[in-house]
Amino acid sequence: MRAQRVWKVNGAASVGQLQSKLDDLNKRLGELESRHPDSSKLEELKSGALSLSREIDDIRCAEATAALSELLRK
Repeated sequence: MRAQRVWKVNGAASVGQLQSKLDDLNKRLGELESRHPDSSKLEELKSGALSLSREIDDIRCAEATAALSELLRK
């Protein structure tokens, strides 16, 4: 059996906060890319953005799974 990551979600605010951080990160990434296309910081920012995006997806999937489980219980 494959191990699953367990997320504790503090409501929609946590996804909203993460999405806001991701939006800010993408904005900074775009600015840096236009000014310094060969910057070593680009890869670091891209990695951070991908990681944050995965975290948001994982939380949303966990919330959807919980909602579906609740519907199936009824």
